[in-house]
Amino acid sequence: MDRKIRVGAVSYLNTKPLIYGFEKGMMKEEVELVMDYPANIASMLLNDEIDIGLVPVAVLPALKQYHLISDYCIACDGEVASVCLFSEVPINEIETILLDYQSKTSVALLKILLKDHWNINPKLADTSSGYELSIENTTGGLVIGDRALAQRNQSKYCYDLGLAWKELTGLPFVFAVWVSNKPMDKQFIKKFNMTNSYGLDNLEGIVAKNNFSSYDLDYYFKKNIIFKPEIDKLEVITLFLEKLKAL
Repeated sequence: MDRKIRVGAVSYLNTKPLIYGFEKGMMKEEVELVMDYPANIASMLLNDEIDIGLVPVAVLPALKQYHLISDYCIACDGEVASVCLFSEVPINEIETILLDYQSKTSVALLKILLKDHWNINPKLADTSSGYELSIENTTGGLVIGDRALAQRNQSKYCYDLGLAWKELTGLPFVFAVWVSNKPMDKQFIKKFNMTNSYGLDNLEGIVAKNNFSSYDLDYYFKKNIIFKPEIDKLEVITLFLEKLKAL
């Protein structure tokens, strides 16, 4: 390309290890980094406003073409901690669930789990900023990202979607993958992977840099999030998309 490759990443703590190398200046001559929340990054990739995005997997069927360009992703094998259904009552007493507006994949995963795992059918409501304050009485809320880590200290009940998926399928879950909407050069992909891996070799520094009192980030990065899963990512993604289509 005769310009920098536009790379979109999510502005959550769980992406800090993957973008650390870019923030430290690696690939600065080749890459322009754009930060936003998941649904916006997905829209940018769909509209060709970026060339590569760390996007929620639910967006993949909407892309005209897509290429998984990295060994790294945002995944979990059990508890993810930052994608949870919160409530003040047990799950079978929830009447309404407020849906996080920042991620389509988490909403889709919730719908699958409501139907196939928890076997409940509450009313689902779209939201905007600040909806977490309305999680009360029989109204629950799906909250993701850094806000979910903080919400764990606020709500009486917390239902982890990563753990629920594991209980349902026996498999890890892949939330987001690095995807390009056009083919990328093999040498570029090699350097991209090396840049991703730089942060994973410097987790202590990332934890120290990000002062976050609501949750143990060292545990989060090392135990909750899997950045390079030893699984076939496409197998998990395909199963998720099949279940989503069956809703």
